[in-house]
Amino acid sequence: MLVTVVSSLDVFSRQKACAVLAAESPGALVVFHDLLENGVVIRRVFKDGRCVEREESVLEHGCLSCTVRLDVIPAVTRLGTSGSHIILGLPPAVASSMAMHALLKGLGHSLTLDSVVLACAPDALEDQIWDRHTLFESGFTPVPADDRTPGEFLMGELSFTDTVMLAEPALVPVDPAARTRGTQLIKELAPHAVVADSEGPIWLGRHNLAESTARTLPGSVRVPAKSSSPFSTVVQRVERPLHPGRFRHALAALAEGSCWLRGRLWVASAPACKIAIQGIGTRVWLENTGPWQADRKPLLTVPPGGPDIVLDWHPEHGDRGTVLAVTGEDVDAAEIAALLKECELSDAEMSATATSFDDPFELNHETETHLRSNL
Repeated sequence: MLVTVVSSLDVFSRQKACAVLAAESPGALVVFHDLLENGVVIRRVFKDGRCVEREESVLEHGCLSCTVRLDVIPAVTRLGTSGSHIILGLPPAVASSMAMHALLKGLGHSLTLDSVVLACAPDALEDQIWDRHTLFESGFTPVPADDRTPGEFLMGELSFTDTVMLAEPALVPVDPAARTRGTQLIKELAPHAVVADSEGPIWLGRHNLAESTARTLPGSVRVPAKSSSPFSTVVQRVERPLHPGRFRHALAALAEGSCWLRGRLWVASAPACKIAIQGIGTRVWLENTGPWQADRKPLLTVPPGGPDIVLDWHPEHGDRGTVLAVTGEDVDAAEIAALLKECELSDAEMSATATSFDDPFELNHETETHLRSNL
């Protein structure tokens, strides 16, 4: 069974992308799932432009994960018995990574994943990344408890998917300048992905689950090649631990103006904990991802794998250290370097213990903790 997965923030971009993919693959089944209010799920199946199936069901617990588990997976299992190519249009705001793992768990070796596609409107991308509202508040999902922002969803998809299809809804005219700018931003945020234009020849990327998963791990940093677009990515490395108080004050300045901030931190108040940091639009959060590889027993003397980890393995500190990537417009590398330099421990502070420092982020715990805030 060959499956192409299409994720999206809205039904209109999804529908356009699926129509383009179906035109490239005659005879393929196009399967749409939509979650409405009160747990209502509508499933529609098309073949060569004709609706061959429409079903409506009600879930006891109407959420996106239940929609995937209780309706999407059974439908794909049933429809795939004929060996057809299935173009699966996920409900808006469903993470393709969640759907992919559910498909693999349910179908196993009978499933061949062709490509994982994010359908989006490039002229709206920047505004969506900076949207302060949740997906529910912005009308992208009927699930009130979904507190992700549109930017969080999009950045997760840009990291995981292997193809981004530019597919603007036909409802509103396209701003050419905003479209160009959005396309440039996509290429900066997802340098691994094939960018396909729904108005031109279609080339899809090939899905590699291991690589996609590695890109989305908390703390992972992948650096795009330099480009001539207005957007750029600056990566800074700091060998010494960061003073938690000084870093807290510097965090707002680091995140200001950057559409994507990510990496891992070595903080003096929690020196044995690898702290992942991510900032998308106006929201920034930190996560304790557990001990550094160098602190695990037995002590590792070589890096455990992953291209960014290999580059950052230090002969004395191992993988301990701060690696921060900032993507945005007119990012000032010197300013970021100066901010982080001010946060480094001094020679005198290096001899202090972790208990000597306040823990403003409350990250010095064995269990995973989170700090989320809007700037």
